[in-house]
Amino acid sequence: MAIYVSGCVAREPWRHEFTAHPKEVAQLRRMVRLRLILWGLRDHVDAAQICVSELATNVIQHVGEGTPATLRMELNGPHLRLEVEDPDPRALPTLLAASDVLESGRGMALVDVVTDHRWGVILRGEAKVVWCELTVDASAVCRPTNGPRITRAVAVFELYGSWPLPRGRDMVGSASLLGMAAAEEAAIEVMADVLHWLRAHGHDPDDVLDRAQTHFEAEIGGLL
Repeated sequence: MAIYVSGCVAREPWRHEFTAHPKEVAQLRRMVRLRLILWGLRDHVDAAQICVSELATNVIQHVGEGTPATLRMELNGPHLRLEVEDPDPRALPTLLAASDVLESGRGMALVDVVTDHRWGVILRGEAKVVWCELTVDASAVCRPTNGPRITRAVAVFELYGSWPLPRGRDMVGSASLLGMAAAEEAAIEVMADVLHWLRAHGHDPDDVLDRAQTHFEAEIGGLL
């Protein structure tokens, strides 16, 4: 269920499918950072990134590179819950003593410390879910949903004709989950078209994305 705060971006449960590979870990950390900034939980970014890194690395090391996995993140009362699901119920995580010498040998020790022992494993048929929870201030102020950039984004969506977005405060308060999903798909289409345009004109899409993210994080940070 989505959690709404008046005038703020919806803190809707987030799910991302990925392939367990070392190069994917950095991308997961990046995505978690952006999501938490949007949720107004910037102070919890570092801890959440540590947890995600350890949970994903656990799949890579003990299940195998190339394993399809799923990351989920949601607010569960006063806790931020992170879950990583993989298709091997046999390779269970083991809590080892943290080592200052070999970081990769810490296992779940970092997660145990960072989450104050709030973690566990859920077996689901032919899959398992390793979860952990961070204590957060669920009433923290998050980013307003109005402003010039939001207004321009709404105009672009309407130009595409994918979904008539409500404006201002109604953008969160009255939007259905189906409507929010349609808006997300419209946003993906817009960004994909821009990336194709950049590539066709000799620009590096990855470089432009990095610069856009830098601007985005700077502006979001100034509102928190």
